[in-house]
Amino acid sequence: MDLTPIRLGPDDPALSDLLALMRDCFAYMEGRIDPPSSLGNVTTATLRQTAAEAEIWCLGHPPVACMILTPKPGRLYLGKICVSPPHQRLGLARHLIDHAQTRARDMRLPRLELQTRVELMDNHATFKALGFTEHARTAHPGYDHPTSITMRKTVV
Repeated sequence: MDLTPIRLGPDDPALSDLLALMRDCFAYMEGRIDPPSSLGNVTTATLRQTAAEAEIWCLGHPPVACMILTPKPGRLYLGKICVSPPHQRLGLARHLIDHAQTRARDMRLPRLELQTRVELMDNHATFKALGFTEHARTAHPGYDHPTSITMRKTVV
């Protein structure tokens, strides 16, 4: 498989494949996380808008891995990172994170940031293995306990 990251634009026909990939990747969270994932609100139309405002990067055609990069003050935020279940444990997440570091350097941003749900212990371990450390715990609106963990990685 070609591991060259592909940036999807707002008119890219692969956005519908991307939505299917994300739904497949996030399906295991249903019933495990509270509140439910925001992915339930994502449509091809909202992905078009996201592609116009941020960077959507994929591996493979059709996509088998993806992430959304959004520049924020002092950091590059990584959202909706996912690798299709049959392609997990092949280093694709590491490849995406390496690409995110390149993009952060290009933007002169000193750190990467992402959020993962408190309940998803396997994700915590994966992100720690990729060089991220816990920065904060936050609660979604209406919750009186932490529901998300913010993790950061210094760009090298």
